[in-house]
Amino acid sequence: MSDTETLKVYGDRAADYAALNQDYLSNDPRLLEFITACPSAGRVLDLGCGPGTSAAVMAKAGLHADATDASQEMVALAQDLPGVTAWQATFEEIQGVALYDGIWANYSLLHAPRAAMPHHLAALKRALKSNGVFYIALKLGKGEARDALGRLYTYYEEDDLQDLLKTAGFTVLNCAFGESEGLDGTMARWISVACHG
Repeated sequence: MSDTETLKVYGDRAADYAALNQDYLSNDPRLLEFITACPSAGRVLDLGCGPGTSAAVMAKAGLHADATDASQEMVALAQDLPGVTAWQATFEEIQGVALYDGIWANYSLLHAPRAAMPHHLAALKRALKSNGVFYIALKLGKGEARDALGRLYTYYEEDDLQDLLKTAGFTVLNCAFGESEGLDGTMARWISVACHG
């Protein structure tokens, strides 16, 4: 994700975003499901980690948690968390083959342009070990738009997302749906999909 305006919002509001997500992510049933699906002491990637809240929960559970984000300010917060290895990287910079037992892409790839999504998913599939677990969460809807804060979002319907995942070589295991309030104060519908690599 390299949209300048989106990155500026996350840089300026890093502390606010961390506070908003602290309680929610610590008790997120999808995150606990992801952790349980990974092998004990496995290596995982929190893609677009934000302040590193999810990665810290993974590390506390005994996983080796790598975390990347395009925002320097977010990475600085993540680096301060016990057990988290964090560095600044865009989606385009994710490389490697069979590195991870699990990849957690929670509300991060929704900032990638639609045209880039197949490339990103293919790179993540390569970085995932055989039969590794992949979780992705996005906002439901159509098209692309900026929110009230100026962040650029790409929206997906369930069928579109499942087609993209299958084309990339993932096997969809289950989906969860919900609605929650974001940093901009509005409610948004979302989808979370669990896959095997």
